Amino acid sequence: MVHTTAEPTRIATRGEGDANLGEPNLVADIRNVVAGDPSPDGTGTLALARGIEVGHVFALGDRYSKAMDCTVLDANGKAATPLMGCYGIGVSRIVAAAIEQNHDANGILWPAAMAPWQVAVCVINPKGDAAVAGAAETLYRELEAAGIDAVLDDRGLRPGAMFADIELIGIPHRVVVSGRGLEAGAFEYRARNAADSENLDRAALLARLTGG
Repeated sequence: MVHTTAEPTRIATRGEGDANLGEPNLVADIRNVVAGDPSPDGTGTLALARGIEVGHVFALGDRYSKAMDCTVLDANGKAATPLMGCYGIGVSRIVAAAIEQNHDANGILWPAAMAPWQVAVCVINPKGDAAVAGAAETLYRELEAAGIDAVLDDRGLRPGAMFADIELIGIPHRVVVSGRGLEAGAFEYRARNAADSENLDRAALLARLTGG
């Protein structure tokens, strides 16, 4: 429901025995505002939009200032107890708001500034292929040295399950290190919001991830 300060549509009842309608003795809202209704100040029309609450304003009055015996000098130079208020932003509310506005069927699409990591290095068969595991570790160290916050996923999960976890968490960039890719001299790269993957060599990959 949207509340405004506009005059409500009024219904009126008359007292028992009144011959004419006369002054109303009951005023009630009988409809909600809709887009296009005149604005309360008469300068335009109303538009309806969704909002997300991420903070609160609290009017504290003098409850705490009295408890702390806090006083200030008023305009006349006399001690007065001030009224207090505070404004709070909820960290968890900000996270929830970001997810609500940035997601798809597979999970979160974090804004880069809020993502837990920027890049996930996913290793295919790390325990069965030492070359792949070593190449992934080297790439991970290179990304970290370049100032890119990365995570190394060497859990050894099947690709589908591993990729599903990365998408659910919402890491913006995914790099897959596999035996087939190493033979071709490439890494499989995919942005979280892209439909398809790309095969990039090391130089092209680092340039993509560093913005170079």
